[in-house]
Parts: sequence; structure tokens; C-alpha cells
Amino acid sequence: MDALERISRSVNHWVEYVLFGLGFAMSVVVAVQVFFRYALNDSLFWSEELARYLLVWLTFLGASVAYRRNIHPGVDIVYTRMPASIQRTISIFIHFISTVLFGVMIFYGIQFSYFVRLQISPALYLPKWIVFSIIPLSGIIFMIHGVTFLVGEIKGTDRDH
Repeated sequence: MDALERISRSVNHWVEYVLFGLGFAMSVVVAVQVFFRYALNDSLFWSEELARYLLVWLTFLGASVAYRRNIHPGVDIVYTRMPASIQRTISIFIHFISTVLFGVMIFYGIQFSYFVRLQISPALYLPKWIVFSIIPLSGIIFMIHGVTFLVGEIKGTDRDH
């Protein structure tokens, strides 16, 4: 296993731990909000906003894990019927285009996070750049995995999940 593959695996490993923490935190926040709203007839003004932001982070980080594990939805009926040499060429092309798009995600994610740097969220008083920083952060994670897959395809090595 080369260094790039080890980095990709390690990043994915830590992202999975972060996903667990975010998912657990979101579950607790929503459960507490439901309890307060229906049992105590009171509402926590900040819980819905926090749960929404946690869900956004869960979505972006979860998509990177799905990409790493190759479990994202796809339609490959035509691809699987092609000869192996054409499949390899198409796979290299797809990983290259994906890596370019991840670069776009990083570039414009940084620009957008900078654009909203002075805004704060209404309930949590959290700077919006923190919330939107998940876009370039997840783009970097996607890029690590994408480059790993691209190099692996070019070398002709199968990736191991």
C-alpha cells in the first residue's frame, strides 16, 4: 500500500469518527428539542438551527465516505458490459473529471466562506464562515480520495475497501 492510499484510508477513518459524533450530537439535540416542545411546552430557540447545521456537515462528510467506499448510487449497466480496457479508460477519465470538480468545489467553497465571513447565524450567533467551511473542507477530503483513485487506476491497482 502506497503513501497516498494510507493517507486516504486514514482521512476516511477519522471522518467516520467525526460522522458518528455529529450524528450522535444531532440526535441528542433533536430529542431534547422534542422533549422540551411536547413535554414541557417550551421551545429551545437554538436547537433547530444547530440540528440543521449538523445535518449539512453530516451530508458533506457522509458523501466523502460514500465516495471512498464506492457506495454512492450509480447506474453502471452500460459500463459493466464494456471490455476491461475501455472500463479502465473510462474510469481514469471519470476520476480525472471528478478531481477537477473537487478542485472547483475547494476554490469556490473558499470564496463563498470568505464572502459570508461577516455574517452570523440568528440563533447561535455563530459566524457563517464556520458553517460553510465544510464545502472546501469536504472538497479537500474528496480530492484526497479522488487523486488516490486516479493514481491507482493509472497504476492499474485495484482499490481495497
